[in-house]
Amino acid sequence: MCGIVGLFIKNPEMEKDLGKHLSSMLIEMTERGPDSAGVAIYHDPVKPGSAKLTILAPSEDYSWKELHDELKHVFGAEAEVVHNHDQAVVKVPANPTLVQNWFRESHPDLRINGAGEVIEIFKNKGLPAEFIENFDLESYSGSHALGHTRMATESAITTEHSHPFSTGLDLCLVHNGSLSNHNRLREELRKKGINFETDNDSEVAAGYLTWRMQEGDSIDEALQNGLKDLDGFYTFAVGTDDGFAVMVDPIGCKPAVMAETDDWAAMASEFRAIATLPGVENARIWEPVPARIYSWHRG
Repeated sequence: MCGIVGLFIKNPEMEKDLGKHLSSMLIEMTERGPDSAGVAIYHDPVKPGSAKLTILAPSEDYSWKELHDELKHVFGAEAEVVHNHDQAVVKVPANPTLVQNWFRESHPDLRINGAGEVIEIFKNKGLPAEFIENFDLESYSGSHALGHTRMATESAITTEHSHPFSTGLDLCLVHNGSLSNHNRLREELRKKGINFETDNDSEVAAGYLTWRMQEGDSIDEALQNGLKDLDGFYTFAVGTDDGFAVMVDPIGCKPAVMAETDDWAAMASEFRAIATLPGVENARIWEPVPARIYSWHRG
């Protein structure tokens, strides 16, 4: 039993409060997932062709200064490292895929939470309230975001196993449920060049969507194909550089609620999270139809 929240800002004047609203939603999912919490926030894009990565270190006393100096030597003086606890946002004037490969080869001790031009992913063990305070989540602005609170049932309680999972540029997934064919599918996807950091079944779902989009699918098409290739019960919320999408399995085993106003669109595992949003009294509110895809995109 985990908790999912997602928020897509339609009114630009509300973007400055994205983190505040996301935090309120995440707190309401504490009982569904007290083991860990995580968010993917889409904001502050780097220049086209540059890279932004969120890096997870083995400990809070990791030498970020040494990493910064090395990045400046390899990629140029414009490289930036801004750290918080055991995680850091790294900005480099180079192709995101190239930078990811460099980290995997040069620093196998570091894990890549997420990479692209827009996304930042933070996650940690413990209660959502502690996570929000540690990462100053309420201060973030942005266009859209996903959040997850986890009650571990399929793997260990670690930061690495926490959601969101990202296996493609500016792509992330949060998942409530369980997949039955993730071990076989993981091996097939590895042969197609998809990298995995953990044994979590949710990361396999993210990897599958990454592969489908590399094959030319839109996010909606990738989710549609997932209906026949991903066995199990689930609610997926998926973030991309320009929006997010939601889909529940054909049986509709896991709970989800959606709502929309002229200012925002939102989803959550329970309505109590959406009830924190401004103007919710005027929202259109519904439960997603099983196997139907709901998505919002810029433009």
